[in-house]
Amino acid sequence: MMAKLWAIEIMTQETMEGAKEVYGRVPRLLKEKVKTILIESGMEEITQE
Repeated sequence: MMAKLWAIEIMTQETMEGAKEVYGRVPRLLKEKVKTILIESGMEEITQE
């Protein structure tokens, strides 16, 4: 559930830079789940660091 909330927060950012900044703050234990959700949503470019 928390991973979905993080993913929604990332996807609702107005800019790619903002989305990447929020993605960088995702807790380490949730990072992989959030990455999977973003990739499934077609937003893979955010996960590329």
